[in-house]
Amino acid sequence: MTQQVPKDESSKERRPVDTGFPGIVLYPGYLGPAAQQALLAALLAGFEAAPPYRPRMPRTGQPWSIRQTNFGEFGWVSRPDGYFYSSTNDVNGRKWPAIPAVLLDIWAQVAHYPAPPECCLVNLYDTPKSRMGLHRDEDEEALDAPVVSISLGDTCLFRVGGFARSDKSKSFRLASGDVAVIGGASRLRYHGVDRVIPGSSGLVPGGGRINLTLRRVTKQDQ
Repeated sequence: MTQQVPKDESSKERRPVDTGFPGIVLYPGYLGPAAQQALLAALLAGFEAAPPYRPRMPRTGQPWSIRQTNFGEFGWVSRPDGYFYSSTNDVNGRKWPAIPAVLLDIWAQVAHYPAPPECCLVNLYDTPKSRMGLHRDEDEEALDAPVVSISLGDTCLFRVGGFARSDKSKSFRLASGDVAVIGGASRLRYHGVDRVIPGSSGLVPGGGRINLTLRRVTKQDQ
């Protein structure tokens, strides 16, 4: 059964706030409590086909501090020789489950892009040490499409920098139900997660944060 955002929590009325970065738009509280629960249920159902796993860094083989999985035509994976998009799950050899309809609706409402996303990368920050270092999302061919980020569970400190890792940066909080769009002039800015604030949300069973990033991978003419 398709999960839908409850009509009494329509996100179309949500207004963005200024982040100070052109092309980065934040919608605080975009999803209300019932909509967050519905999305979480859709994710947990998908995890049965693609269970979250702990990737390893290319070359060093060091395990990540987060767990990860994917939905969609393509999944973003870390392999010994680098980062890639793959149509199959490296862990079980199966295709990734479809992107839940509620996420496609969010993309249609905030991405302002004429083609749908092809990947939903799911990052699970499930330990006190879980974090994400400064990085750029640059493995996509369709760099004209934004990355749409949806937060569920515990609040995190999200850091945004410049176009070099050493540039000045600033952080702001992303709470459960928040949606952020990273695109335009800021599409290739460095960004990451400094830390997650334990106990700031009771949504995710066992605690922690789930972050979803919707990406368009291939160019439209392909």
